[in-house]
Amino acid sequence: AVLRAAVGPSPFSHLPRHPSAARTSVLSRRWRDLWKHLPELSFRGIAHDALEVALAQVAIPRLSLLVLDIAYTRSFSAECFSIVAWVRASDELVAVEVPSFARATSIRLRLYDLHLTLPAQGGEFPVLEKLSITAGRFDTSAIISRCRCLRVLEVGCWDIDTITVHSATIEQLLVTGEAQLRGVDIVAPLLKKITLGTSLSVDFSMSLLAPKVENLSYNCSSISRYGPLDVLEGIYGIGMWYLNRLKLGTEENFFVLGLDLDRPYSVTHMRNLQEMFQLPNISVLELRVETRGHVYGAMAVNLLRICNAIQRLKLYSSILQYVVVSMMTDEACPPDCPCNQPQNWRSQNISLMNLENVEIEDFKGSCHEVDFLKLLFRCAPLTKVTVKLASKVVTSSRGCKEAYNIFKANPTVECYVFRKQGKEVIYA
Repeated sequence: AVLRAAVGPSPFSHLPRHPSAARTSVLSRRWRDLWKHLPELSFRGIAHDALEVALAQVAIPRLSLLVLDIAYTRSFSAECFSIVAWVRASDELVAVEVPSFARATSIRLRLYDLHLTLPAQGGEFPVLEKLSITAGRFDTSAIISRCRCLRVLEVGCWDIDTITVHSATIEQLLVTGEAQLRGVDIVAPLLKKITLGTSLSVDFSMSLLAPKVENLSYNCSSISRYGPLDVLEGIYGIGMWYLNRLKLGTEENFFVLGLDLDRPYSVTHMRNLQEMFQLPNISVLELRVETRGHVYGAMAVNLLRICNAIQRLKLYSSILQYVVVSMMTDEACPPDCPCNQPQNWRSQNISLMNLENVEIEDFKGSCHEVDFLKLLFRCAPLTKVTVKLASKVVTSSRGCKEAYNIFKANPTVECYVFRKQGKEVIYA
């Protein structure tokens, strides 16, 4: 005790973790309490009761860093502690008041089933620059209003349906999690990077006012991981099509939009893409369509009107990996089927002045596929077209011959046809 009083804890401030302090304490029985005076503590994989005892022994009034890595269990119930008296959990979601951390510049919270609230007064984070938070429920807008220096916000959605971010300082925003979001509302003049990776509710909508944003990354699904029945129940999409997944990213400084679409068994909500997202100018559009015997032309024309600045179009007709295979059977498409509405889509003209490169995979040679090819050649200054045939398509079929004739009528366009196995078909 005399030695500790003489030298103070500062010579050991380079030992931020309690295991290091414990090993140092082996040198002398008098030093075993040294860790209690360290400015930075990290507890990982420690039983809850032992953690409570340890934190109660901390001898300094303030820590510069405290890391608690505690395994999540629904039965965890702890009355924590003189330092973090606000952590409580029970079998039900309870409200927990978040204290103020006046000197913290970075905070990472993983609390899952807890419901976080802020005190009516105080609860400020005056120098906080990075906040990473996952909790059962919390008000993002209220927390952000207490963080006047916040630059990076990472939100894990556990039981949250709306994200509101109004901030004059935030530059990066990451939103991930299991919750099905209903809405995202962003007003952030300095925001440069947005990453959104969640499931979407039926009535999802997004409002984005961020003039400086340059990096957008979306990976959003309408299928929850909690069960395959969501494929049948949470139905919404583009026109009469079901939107399984939307991906938005960048490729060589261009925005790439990927849409996975399917035919639903029934339609309970009618949405369109513009109602759901505010999209930038898309340079590459990638469509994965599970037609199951239906016509995709009218839907594709509608999307091309929305994304009319694209330079490259990739169209795939393939079974989606997360849809139960037994459900994927072709259906009879009646003459008045909604998928073919409006029926005059074949004769419509779209201004696609930047579209030069088209790739169509799993081409079956059906009449509507040939009609869609004709529309693309008519509406866009194409320079290259690549068609990959479906596995059972005969190259001498009527549909293939019609496609060959379209290619021959446009000799300035590089046209290639490949079998499913990748071997090129030479047409004459």
